Amino acid sequence: MSVPIFSCRDVALDLGGRSILRDISLAIGPGEVLGIIGPNGAGKTSLFEVLSGRIPPKRGAIFHRGENITALPLHRRARLGIGRTYQTPVVPEDMTVAQILKAARQAYKPYLTPDDSEWGAGLVELRVPGSAIAEQLDTLDRRKLLLTCLLMRRPSILLMDEPAAGLINSEIDEFDEIMRVLAKELNIAIVLIEHRMELLDTIADRVMVMDAGELIAEGSLEDILRNPRVKAAYFEIDATEGVH
Repeated sequence: MSVPIFSCRDVALDLGGRSILRDISLAIGPGEVLGIIGPNGAGKTSLFEVLSGRIPPKRGAIFHRGENITALPLHRRARLGIGRTYQTPVVPEDMTVAQILKAARQAYKPYLTPDDSEWGAGLVELRVPGSAIAEQLDTLDRRKLLLTCLLMRRPSILLMDEPAAGLINSEIDEFDEIMRVLAKELNIAIVLIEHRMELLDTIADRVMVMDAGELIAEGSLEDILRNPRVKAAYFEIDATEGVH
């Protein structure tokens, strides 16, 4: 990998007197998709909290385009081009799609134009009328709406926490294609927490596995599925049914 667009080194986090993250390091280049898997409580979402700036680390450093941004708060990181999505696609339910997109365009200067939101909506194939109330959108369209808001600011990296949650198989296939466009055509780096192996198998360039706050394996999905430590931590092995 050339100089990474985003990285962290030896990140550790304690909460409530308990160790949550232990010396996590990762690096990702432009247009690359890095998947993160691990059992519940492994520290995956806590890692995103630190990387996005919501929670400061106990120690370690975070870099964007080679610059140390460890001390920057969430809103400053967002303006640098670090976007994040959450497990649940929460939207302002009493607002229309047009109102939400306008708020995103005017969140900070320079203000953007309706052309920018049309561009973002076209990329993620958001095909709902501007007059639609956000509360009425299904899960996939809510995710597309939130992505549109992020894309208007031309992010360099997206931290995506279980984007396939709540989607049926056909919708996962559609979301897969959207992420391919973002990574391969827009050169956006994507770090993806996901449990749906079928999605990781098609989209992830590399996968890292976390357990109890530690990085225990990294490589191709095929390689980590064969890793004995990963099997012990994350998978049940059944002689007749295989990995599930």
